[in-house]
Amino acid sequence: MQRRAYGKTDLMVSILGFGASEIGFRKSTEAEVDRLMGLALDHGINVLDTAECYLQSEERLGQALQGRRADVYLFTKCGHASGLTSPDWEKETLQASIDRSLVRLRTDYVDVIHLHSCSREVLARGEVVDVLTQAKAAGKARYIGYSGDSEDARYALELGVFDSLETSVNIADQQALTMTLPKAVVESVGVVAKRPIANVAWRYRERPLDEYVLPYWQRLKVLNYPALATDEVDASVALALKFTWSVAGVGTAIVGTSSAERLMQNIRTAESANLSEDLFKDFRQRWQEVSQPTWVGLE
Repeated sequence: MQRRAYGKTDLMVSILGFGASEIGFRKSTEAEVDRLMGLALDHGINVLDTAECYLQSEERLGQALQGRRADVYLFTKCGHASGLTSPDWEKETLQASIDRSLVRLRTDYVDVIHLHSCSREVLARGEVVDVLTQAKAAGKARYIGYSGDSEDARYALELGVFDSLETSVNIADQQALTMTLPKAVVESVGVVAKRPIANVAWRYRERPLDEYVLPYWQRLKVLNYPALATDEVDASVALALKFTWSVAGVGTAIVGTSSAERLMQNIRTAESANLSEDLFKDFRQRWQEVSQPTWVGLE
């Protein structure tokens, strides 16, 4: 699988990463996660992205990676208490969350620790950044980053302290292409594209009840991309992924799944990741023509 340099770090990341939220929230079994991780690693995926609040996700990854820790880059996030006694974004919460993640992941360090979508106001207090820089100095994280979108993400980049940015980039979420990614490129900040397939919102013929999917579904109804006028979901998912990989600055795009079949389909897409320049321009032009000011990056 193709790999890309990750900003100013020494990481060479697979263009397809594994987003581990779904295995946590769907309560995947150890056997299911073991199988998924075996497939992912054997086919060249080396970025695994999880978080403190993805239920059992960190524990499942820690179990599955026994004996294969050196084969992967572990990315996790901190900030939400998620069972800890102190409030979100307090110094004690972040410190305890980082240590808890290391225990759950059965490792001495993570490759990147991201602040988990905190606001500009929280960032401006400085304490959360101090905790991450201290964790990096202590060897608990090789690199530090910010996960989030819109004005908050731009402010995070302006601080000049982060090695990594995790942000939403997809055919229905293109704000980052002008608001944050150009600065990330100039500053050599590695970029993780989250939600790269827009939650496959176009597969719903009727308005979905799932609030996680609904905003993208509404946008896509307006965008009405001709390339998605097909009943072949696999083909349209491939196009969406290829668009995200074509965005300047994107190092890896993380896709979450608990399905081995879907994982293998994404892996096959990554083997021929190029999108034609004309089609990329079509997606961009349509966005520029009809996108609305309220279409900000989604968490």
